[in-house]
Amino acid sequence: MPRVARLDAAGILHHVIIRGIEKKSIFRSSADKDWFVQRLGLLLQASSTSCYAWVLMKNHVHLLVRTGDVSLATFMRRLLTGYAGYFNRRYNRHGQLFQNRYKSIICQEDVYLKELVRYIHLNPLRAGIVKTLEGLQQYGYSGHSPLMGKRRCSWQQTGYVLELFGKRVQGARQKYSQYVEQGIELGRRPELVGGGLIRSMGGWEAVKKLRVTGQERVKGDVRILGEGEFVQQVLARAEERFTRQHELKRRGYDMEKVEKRAAEAVGIAAKEIRKQGREKQRVEARSLAIYWAVRELGIDGMTLARRYGLTQSAIVYAARRGEKTAKELNCQLLI
Repeated sequence: MPRVARLDAAGILHHVIIRGIEKKSIFRSSADKDWFVQRLGLLLQASSTSCYAWVLMKNHVHLLVRTGDVSLATFMRRLLTGYAGYFNRRYNRHGQLFQNRYKSIICQEDVYLKELVRYIHLNPLRAGIVKTLEGLQQYGYSGHSPLMGKRRCSWQQTGYVLELFGKRVQGARQKYSQYVEQGIELGRRPELVGGGLIRSMGGWEAVKKLRVTGQERVKGDVRILGEGEFVQQVLARAEERFTRQHELKRRGYDMEKVEKRAAEAVGIAAKEIRKQGREKQRVEARSLAIYWAVRELGIDGMTLARRYGLTQSAIVYAARRGEKTAKELNCQLLI
């Protein structure tokens, strides 16, 4: 069966699941988990990606994130490539560490954010790694402990989640804890791993029966966890982005053409963009070209870093500056 293309969009909530190849362990020690958590935190902050829930298990990881300045694909590539390199060096091994593709599910925030935070943070309890809710609060490789105020995690958006349960921190933590406890008896919740509306209605067979009788018209997609209207909106945005990228490629837009357009917008020669130096117009034009390359053409940060002799984090900051420049100059890639 052919792979289904991933959906991606800035500012959207994603439930990401990473698994070891053939269900093998991806963490052999606490040091491995510490390295992964440190890299995760650095990348989240560098890319302005928000993280609301996370958990590290022996052979898989769950993340609940909202994309920021870089695409989810770029963020995950940097996270997983870096960790795989560390792991292989540490244990003198070769070959793949993760399954070929991490799973990413776009989620409807107002319906599912609280549910997913609970589902993700209950993983250690469901797996028997900890035996009680008190033990879960002390588990060091999950976002539950920071939410309960037992550990600090500067990059986790604890305040955002707690506000869903109350205005005062102590009361919100109490309600959040009760909410998590109520989730224990709900089990593994397969409906929370994509196509949520369809599955919650009893699966595709139930939906087909409703359609035959004219009772319900539903749009569903296994890559999206949300209600029908939300699914349609996400698919429409993804189609719009795909159509735009196709049109740009049809018109022959590559990096040279993007750089030429960015140089014109700023008022310098295109050849100036790739020269070294911090001259203001050159920096603006280069940042604008990087922003358009990432957002319009979908070019990854690693490719751009090689092209301009920059680090990937510098590419992230340049894209951010480029977005600001585009707004200030009121300019677009396509005229």
